Order: sequence, then structure tokens, then C-alpha cells
Amino acid sequence: MATSAAPETVAQEMPAPQTSSNTTPRFSPDEVTVVFVLGGPGAGKGTQSENLVRDYGFTHLSAGDLLRAEQVREGSQYGELIRHHIREGTIVPMEVTVALLSNAMSETLAKGTSKTKPARFLIDGFPRKLDQAIFFEETVCPSRMTLFLNCPEDVMLQRLLKRSETSGRDDDNIESIRKRFRVFQETSMPVVHNYQKQGKVISVEATGTKEEVYERIKEGLKTKGLTPL
Repeated sequence: MATSAAPETVAQEMPAPQTSSNTTPRFSPDEVTVVFVLGGPGAGKGTQSENLVRDYGFTHLSAGDLLRAEQVREGSQYGELIRHHIREGTIVPMEVTVALLSNAMSETLAKGTSKTKPARFLIDGFPRKLDQAIFFEETVCPSRMTLFLNCPEDVMLQRLLKRSETSGRDDDNIESIRKRFRVFQETSMPVVHNYQKQGKVISVEATGTKEEVYERIKEGLKTKGLTPL
């Protein structure tokens, strides 16, 4: 799955963590359109993100991919911290994740490679907590909407165990997976509920074939005025 910037470049440009008080967002909605993709582990966020990049001109940013790249980057001040949280299935401090995402967006704009204006960014696996959502919108940019892939845990578990056969990921094991399910329900669902109250959520049943799920996503985006290229 593609990200817009080389993780090592992003890390080198990482600013000191911000606080959200008295801060103007780094980007305006005139410059960027941000769509969050949320769903439990194994809901299909990466798979569907690939479809949306191809058809809608999104730049795909995976918070998880950026963090995994940063944890192995030589000389990273955050590497061991990130490794610990990924190993335990807990959430990395939001300042680190937001800095990685913000700089990846900045690099895409600087390169001028976006196919749309404003540039479209699809951020999957983030925000994982309500305070992350608030911090991102106050310091980076307000989001336009959230795509929520609603999937039963038993289906997600089967998908992740299948993925573990080839992924090589430390967190694709039964113990870590169950921890991640609990963390998602306790911390991420309040984010979905918050955006639902604002009328900014497209909720899609993420069962069936990949193609069936994608058709539901396209219908949902159409209702929000977001069309393919």
C-alpha cells in the first residue's frame, strides 16, 4: 500500500510536538480534503484505500505504516517508544503520529503530485482516540468526513490470522489481535460516534467480497458529494 512520502524524509523533518492551544491548523480545507478511514483491525482499510487511491485521486497515508517505518529508522528518537506500543497493542502518543502524518501531507503538496485540487488525503487507522481527532483538526486540518468500515470481530479475526501467514508483523497473533479489538472498541468507537453526531460519517458494512464492500463505499461517497476522477 502506498504512502506519499519516504518515511525517512518525513522523520527527518518532524517538528517538535505541538500543543493544540492557540494553534492555527497547518493546512486549510482549500488546500486539502482529509478523509479518515476507521474500522477494527482486519476490517479492510488498506484494501479499500487502494481502490480509492486509484479511482478518486487520494494520497493514501497509513498511520500504522508510517509508525512501523519510523520504528526501524536508524537514529529515530521515537523508535523504541513506537516498538513498545506496537508490541503491547497500545496507542502511540498522538504528537508522534500527527507529526508523521502532517509532514507526509506537506511533502505531497510540495511535490505537486496530487491529481486533485484541493489535494485529497485518505488517512487510514487514524484517529484512534477522540483527543487525537481534536488535536489533528486543531493543528493540521479539519477533516471532511470519516469512512467507517463496520465489520464483525469473527470476520476480522479470520482475516488477520490469514494475513499473519505472510505479513511478518509482530502484532498479527491471537493475543495482540484480541488486545487490538478491545482497544478499538474502548477508544476508537467514541471517535466514530462523535463524527456521527456531526453528520460526517459514512458507515459501510465491510462483509462480503472486496468488490461488494467497495460498491457500498462509492455509494456512500456519492451522498457526500465526493466523485471519482
